[in-house]
Amino acid sequence: MKYAYSDNEKDKITSEMAKDARYSIQRYKGLGEMNADQLWETTMDPENRFLLRVTIEDAERANAVFDTLMGAEVLPRKKFIQAYAKKVKNLDI
Repeated sequence: MKYAYSDNEKDKITSEMAKDARYSIQRYKGLGEMNADQLWETTMDPENRFLLRVTIEDAERANAVFDTLMGAEVLPRKKFIQAYAKKVKNLDI
């Protein structure tokens, strides 16, 4: 079993496994979709996990974007989408 944390990693793994057609890919949108063993192996185990420092500035910006996209006001959401639509990568529909 192999885990990829980005599309680039997934592409690398699948190209290495291309010779063997007996593999499947699972994609998780969130940690709540994983079973307990997978969650431990990928996220909780200190031997495998990695931490990312989040600063107050990161949290403030994330909160502002969240408010724009999930808030009650439609116009700011529409403007945000129009401004950034051409820059979107890895859209998961």
